Amino acid sequence: MLDKAIINNNIRFGEVKARSIFGVRHAIFAVFVFAIFSIAMVWSAHAKTSRIKDIVDIEGVRDNQLVGYGLVVGLNGTGDSLGNSPFTDQSLNAMLERLGVSVRDQNLNTANVAAVMVTATLPPFSNQGSRIDVAISSLGDATSLRGGTLLVTPLLAADGEVYAVAQGPISISGFTIQGDAANLTQNTPTAGRIAEGAIVEREINFKLEELQSVRLALKNPDFTTARRIEQAINGFTSSSISKAENSASVVLRRPSNYDGTIVDLITDIEQLPIQPDQPARVVISERSGVIVMGADVKISDVAIAQANLTVRITETPQVSQANPFAEGGETVVVPRTDLEVNNGDDVKLALLETGVTLQDLVTGLNRLGMQPRDIITIIQAIKAAGALQADIEVL
Repeated sequence: MLDKAIINNNIRFGEVKARSIFGVRHAIFAVFVFAIFSIAMVWSAHAKTSRIKDIVDIEGVRDNQLVGYGLVVGLNGTGDSLGNSPFTDQSLNAMLERLGVSVRDQNLNTANVAAVMVTATLPPFSNQGSRIDVAISSLGDATSLRGGTLLVTPLLAADGEVYAVAQGPISISGFTIQGDAANLTQNTPTAGRIAEGAIVEREINFKLEELQSVRLALKNPDFTTARRIEQAINGFTSSSISKAENSASVVLRRPSNYDGTIVDLITDIEQLPIQPDQPARVVISERSGVIVMGADVKISDVAIAQANLTVRITETPQVSQANPFAEGGETVVVPRTDLEVNNGDDVKLALLETGVTLQDLVTGLNRLGMQPRDIITIIQAIKAAGALQADIEVL
């Protein structure tokens, strides 16, 4: 009896153990499914979001435009005509005199020099001695800058101070081939670039780390987006350190108990994901037939009918010639004109119900073979009827 009881107990223990293992497996599977679902939800949420650093600019952290006037030498007869470009002649004389060569009252006749404008962008926080790219553009009647070398050219900012100096051989992507009866020009041979062709000589005095607050400027101003940035920053830091001033700016203040600088604070919050919002807008270009629409564009109840009036004129003139032995006959041209008018009799009236998106409308019109210019006309007519719930911007 004792052995039988022990066997029964072992059997029940095995059943309990089996049920326990089965329950654990179900629990593990449930946790696994929940984890996959959570990851999918997080990925889906992040797929529609952008980082704060991608949708805002930091006040004061900006580029600066530089410009200068210089000379390009070493051209193979493709430079400025000194008679037609007096500024090139004066610049050449002044440069030679600075180098100890006097050419006053001399009639210079060279086509290997060209006057150019040099432009560059000075990135924020550029250190003295760092290099930046420069763009070269011909100012006179030079036909090509290929093979030329830019001489030392100071680059000035809007305040009139020199912030960089450019010099070096020019790289261009265009060329010109000319023959006795024809010529071919590819791209623009009178413009080029010099990679890292300028050296920064002066730094812009801007101490970002000493500021106690900065303003985040939205690249696409929107009240909803600004509010979401404020909420994301305050939620991440668990304090009210940011405030949306308007649709274009959010103020970020360094808290008194924060150990780092404002630079550290910007680094901490610029990776936060934000879902930008935007107004419903349709951008169209009648010249190129381009239509760009937002995802929130909606159309109210409206009926649409579009018919094209097509007039085709075909000229097939015929020659009427007199008989070979006719007296006083002459050859004349008899006009023959064929007119064909298509009023679009097969066009029907289409009804669009409320809630239809502009994407659905454009897709349907494309299936009917509508051209982009016809679609643009229809969109403008829907807007004029007050049925398009979006702004139209015409380029």
